[in-house]
Amino acid sequence: MMAVVTTGTGGYERLDYREVAMPEPEPGEVLLQVLAAGINNTDINTRLGWYSSDVKSGTQESREDAEHADGGWSGATPFPLIQGTDCCGRVVAVGDGGDETLIGTRGLVRSCMRERDFSSMDTVWLGSNFDGAFAQYVKVPAGEVFAVESDWSDAELATLPCAYGTAENMIHRAGVTARERVLVPGASGGVGSALIQLLKRRGAEVVAITSAAKREMVLEIGADQVLCREDDPVAAIGENSVDVVIDNVAGPGFGTMLKLLRRGGRYASSGAIAGPVVELDMRDLYLKDITLIGCTAWGEPIFGNLISYVEKGEIRPLLAATYPLDQIVEAQKVFQEKHHAGKIVLIPAS
Repeated sequence: MMAVVTTGTGGYERLDYREVAMPEPEPGEVLLQVLAAGINNTDINTRLGWYSSDVKSGTQESREDAEHADGGWSGATPFPLIQGTDCCGRVVAVGDGGDETLIGTRGLVRSCMRERDFSSMDTVWLGSNFDGAFAQYVKVPAGEVFAVESDWSDAELATLPCAYGTAENMIHRAGVTARERVLVPGASGGVGSALIQLLKRRGAEVVAITSAAKREMVLEIGADQVLCREDDPVAAIGENSVDVVIDNVAGPGFGTMLKLLRRGGRYASSGAIAGPVVELDMRDLYLKDITLIGCTAWGEPIFGNLISYVEKGEIRPLLAATYPLDQIVEAQKVFQEKHHAGKIVLIPAS
């Protein structure tokens, strides 16, 4: 089969589109034909080694010529690796003793998997810890494939797993309820736009932050109020004005987010695109009884809930563009320019 093999940390030259051996499902696994695979920040961050402890800059400033032995999610990335965290696929084979009635099922693969069970927070990720969806075929544990009954296209379904799973998990962990006011920086990206839809279906009030060029789009998908990045959020909405901040931006604006939280507020994050090292005024944290929530491992109900939202028509996909898999370099360059809204998806040759 054809696949994109990431050969190590570095620039686009590390993305090698080539022929590789077809994976063979073992007992308890299924083989899927990949119908569509979404692009995520984590794909690029892993290739750049951004998760290394010695990287202090935001994701946009990460150097492509640096070597980071510990640059993966949990230590060293197992290069050479087929990346791709988002997978919409069709089951074409099962391992020995598997349920052959699964063959033909179109579904989504849960990106974040527990190593043992949900009593442990230890996780493995498709396309980061083992070969993922930037290929014509991928094998995964059978229990990680979720059938979807929906008229969404393959590419539209591939916008869902990582971005919506991450967003739903942060909302779940932060305990957001109806009528709470929630601030979402970085609102036009894959996770940010997912957050808006998922928060609105819960009845929350959403204040979003995005670029001026994307303001109308963010309003269209449901934000109640939109601030531009150049705005001073404290001046715009006032200190102690939101119940929850769900922030994958971080960087220099982190301290301001705590100023905006009411007493007893919650701050949840699963990323730091503007920079991982932040300044924290401990007085804001303890005098305001703020809870900081780091979110990586998805809770057990998260992915099944997402599938139900799709099947009930409660959310909609935000598909920015599609590219053939062999044009991954061009697709990632466009992704990095951040002019798009929603998700960019790769389509393998059939």
